[in-house]
Amino acid sequence: MLTLNWNGKMKFTAHTESNHEVVMDAYTDVGGEDSAARPMEVLLAALAGCTAMDVISILEKMKTMPRDFKIEISYTKAKEHPKIYTDIHLKYIFYGNVPKENAEKAVNLSQTKYCSASAMLRKAANITYELVFES
Repeated sequence: MLTLNWNGKMKFTAHTESNHEVVMDAYTDVGGEDSAARPMEVLLAALAGCTAMDVISILEKMKTMPRDFKIEISYTKAKEHPKIYTDIHLKYIFYGNVPKENAEKAVNLSQTKYCSASAMLRKAANITYELVFES
């Protein structure tokens, strides 16, 4: 179970089942203090974390770990409320000597089979991705 506590103004702390906290706040112009990420930003962070954990786990099993790895997410939101994400684009960036075919397989498996955050968001948004290889 997840519990959300109000910390005053527009600041909230979620307490997760795994006994961790996620703090969220709003912009000052809507009553927040701009002290933490917005809930929709946390949603994108969850997507990035979910698929990144899949990719690293799969590459580790293939014994082809990157020297470094990151994901950049760009998006489009609906103009009217509810301002949901309509398009989400993930850029998987691999550093080091990762075979392209292994990276492609890991990302594809994450996006089509393992990443539950992607599967849920795909029901509302068009999700696309690309792979970038840096030395």
